[in-house]
Amino acid sequence: MRIAVVCCSLNPESRSAALAQHLREPLARAGADTDWIDLRDHPLPLCDGGAAYGDPAVAGLAQRLARANAVILATPVYNFDVNAAAKNLIELTGRSLTGKVVGLICSAGGRGSYMSATGLVASLMLDFRCWVVPRFVYADDGDFGPDAAPAPAVTQRIDALAHETARAAAALPPAPPKR
Repeated sequence: MRIAVVCCSLNPESRSAALAQHLREPLARAGADTDWIDLRDHPLPLCDGGAAYGDPAVAGLAQRLARANAVILATPVYNFDVNAAAKNLIELTGRSLTGKVVGLICSAGGRGSYMSATGLVASLMLDFRCWVVPRFVYADDGDFGPDAAPAPAVTQRIDALAHETARAAAALPPAPPKR
């Protein structure tokens, strides 16, 4: 089983990417090969509804996502929504996610944005018929210690997300995309 972990933050000191790093061990324990995709290493054009879809970087990421059995998106929350890079990735490569299991890790400045991923979840379910893992990780500034490491309760939630994503991906093989 292959699970793509996509770090959607473009910040060099990304907390959502730091949270995603903790997925490596529990995904390995679940028997998954991890395809690590960091958008800081893959500059994407802005979705323009046309030419951007033909960009080689878009095609490469779309192929990697298509080969995955499941995808976990790690994204920061800005202004009560997932960041623009995550939304841009979905706009450009969403068809590659059709029918796949998708998990979420969100990092935000405060507790008030807990429901901020709802719009993304609705789009994944309605536009691409994704199976979204109902257990997601949401961490805010208070969930990190002085050394910037996530608190043990957060790493336990990350372990649970990894387990549930692998379990769901094993039970729900991706449907072939409709043409």
